Amino acid sequence: MEKKWSQVEYLHKTVKNPNIIVKGTKSYYSNAWSENFEDYVVRYLYGDEHSLKNWKPQWEIDKLHIGNYVCIGAETIILMGGNNTHRNDWFSNYPFMEMITESYQAKGDTFIEDGAWIGMRSMIMPGVRLGEGCVVAAGSIVTKDVPPYTIVGGNPAKPIRKRVDDDTIARLLKLKIYDLPEQETDRLIPLLCSNDIAALEQAALKKKPGI
Repeated sequence: MEKKWSQVEYLHKTVKNPNIIVKGTKSYYSNAWSENFEDYVVRYLYGDEHSLKNWKPQWEIDKLHIGNYVCIGAETIILMGGNNTHRNDWFSNYPFMEMITESYQAKGDTFIEDGAWIGMRSMIMPGVRLGEGCVVAAGSIVTKDVPPYTIVGGNPAKPIRKRVDDDTIARLLKLKIYDLPEQETDRLIPLLCSNDIAALEQAALKKKPGI
């Protein structure tokens, strides 16, 4: 495979699997040394061309929800529920086909919320929620939900610190910046690229004429 420095893959343009729900047009996969997002990053998710031809799911299909302005680093792996057939509460955790329906344990949908940043070669386990504006350090394995605007790292990933204080987090979440029309969010770029919460609040509440 030809090496390349970086190739930004905007997910709304490339994702075809109906079980991957992408919000907006800004989220991307930093495809540097791997195949495309669906073929490399998302594993064990029914609904792709291969699974539709070869398997008939015997359980409700989990979904991957990706917010807007999400950055996903190269060689990230997002594991989905199609692999949840190894039960550790049984003597054998082998996925015997005779018991495949009974062995399946649903983890629920996986959520990557607006503004999250997932570092290179991280692994996201099934059914977790990455909160708005959180950061997953490179090489981390995320097994539990990550709170908004929190940096996590390690195996398993644990909180390292919050990006801002609790009051600022609450104020950011209340603004729902990423639920605005993209042109409105883009209007706020100079303030999103700062740490002046009061100025951001004031600007966010002031609507641009015609919007």
